[in-house]
Amino acid sequence: MKRASRHRPERLAALIHETLAEGLAREVKDPRVGFVTVTGVQVTPDGAHAVVRVSVLGEEADKQRAVEGLDSARGFLRSLLAKRLALRIAPELRFQLDRSLEHARKIDQILDQLKQDTDPAE
Repeated sequence: MKRASRHRPERLAALIHETLAEGLAREVKDPRVGFVTVTGVQVTPDGAHAVVRVSVLGEEADKQRAVEGLDSARGFLRSLLAKRLALRIAPELRFQLDRSLEHARKIDQILDQLKQDTDPAE
């Protein structure tokens, strides 16, 4: 029994990820939440809170508007989770921009620049 409970947050996170991705694509009508992709979910051991990492296409202002839209839809999304996953208590959701793709692109640009600067062929 103890072993199953150790993996519950990971299983719950995966279910939340899948459910939110589908709900955002099909049911949230807020135009601010246009190009949002759920990139990860981390759930506390007691299942009471979940941090949902999202990636948003566009400029910084678009990203901030998308997070505002997600915050506005938080109650709807919690009730969606409770219904679809048959949860007694759905976790409190906190949305966080996932900037890992931006960081990876920036690192690639820096590496390309370094390579160009040190390339003996030039």
